[in-house]
Amino acid sequence: MTDRPLCLVTGASAGIGAACARLAATKGYDLALTYNSDAEGAAKVAAACEAEGARTLVMQVDVAKEADIAAMYAQIDDRFDHLDALINNAGIVAPTARVADMPADRIRQIFDVNVIGALLVAQGAVKRMEPGGKGVIVNISSAAARLGSANQYVDYAASKAAIDIFTKGLSDEVAPAGLRVMAVAPGLIETDIHAKGGEPGRAERLAHMVPMRRPGSAEEVAQAVLWLLSDEASYVTGSTLDVTGGR
Repeated sequence: MTDRPLCLVTGASAGIGAACARLAATKGYDLALTYNSDAEGAAKVAAACEAEGARTLVMQVDVAKEADIAAMYAQIDDRFDHLDALINNAGIVAPTARVADMPADRIRQIFDVNVIGALLVAQGAVKRMEPGGKGVIVNISSAAARLGSANQYVDYAASKAAIDIFTKGLSDEVAPAGLRVMAVAPGLIETDIHAKGGEPGRAERLAHMVPMRRPGSAEEVAQAVLWLLSDEASYVTGSTLDVTGGR
């Protein structure tokens, strides 16, 4: 075994999850990394983490499937004897559409991944952290939870609003046991999620709406997340930190 703390990062093959994993490795964490479809991206992130001295475990996990989450934790338990941090990042967005045009299957899939999956992953983390009386969970939310994303992805925005209130409720439950739970809400960030929503140039196109007049980077979000995981944030729990350039 190792004295390095272990951080689980879901959705770690690209974007914010990948940036968080790479930064966590430089901060002394070992990493358990999940991906859904991008095995090559996950392998590259794992290699970068290992170059920083981190032990890594890479797993293919669809967080919409309860059995995948159970198998993920079985692998973590087999490889490591502790879990110290969770970056609950795995999430999806669908192509832009008005609510009137969204099929039920699309909405259901968004909530299965972004809400139910995130709750079940956090549930497993709490079960492993509570006995030791220490651990931090950071849920990745979105400024869309406040802004609504009308005519774009209201279903995604609603799923992230659910994450915000889940963060508050869970934090109140586990604070007496010594655990902290926070959310980070990125704003307009330059990642591949815009392309997945059918608008690869969205971040630059909307940059004028941000008070700082630019999109943020995945690395800037990761800095906020890793601060929340650190002892420097030891009295911070139960709320959502905006990383939005003032938007």
